[in-house]
Amino acid sequence: MDRYQRVEKPKLENPIKENEIRVTTQGRMRNYITYATTLLHERGSDEIVLKAMGRAINKTVVIAELIKRRIIGLHQNTVIGSTDITDTWEPLEEGLLPLETTRHVSMITITLSKKELDTSSTG
Repeated sequence: MDRYQRVEKPKLENPIKENEIRVTTQGRMRNYITYATTLLHERGSDEIVLKAMGRAINKTVVIAELIKRRIIGLHQNTVIGSTDITDTWEPLEEGLLPLETTRHVSMITITLSKKELDTSSTG
C-alpha cells in the first residue's frame, strides 16, 4: 500500500445531539466522564448516549461503568452492531488502478438514563 494514498471522503453532516457522546481512542476518559455527569446533573438531561466504534468500544464500556458508579440509580440499555466502511485508494504511480477496500467495524451504543428504559429490549 506504499504506492497508494487514501482518498478522504466528505463526511455527512449529521448533527450530534447534546446528550450524545462519541467516544474515540484519542479522547481522555476523565473528560468524557466529566461531560456526562455535567449533562445529567447540571443541564437537567434525563439520559446520555455513549457511542463508539472499533477499538474505542473497550473504553466506552469502562466509561459507562464509572458513570454508573458515580451516579447511583441509572438504567442502562446497550446495543451492539457492525458496519462496513469502504476506503478508496488512489495510486501514486502511473499504470496502477485505484483500489477500494472494505472493513467490517464493530460498534456499540450505550444509553444511560435516570428514567426506566424499554424493558422489552435485550440490552
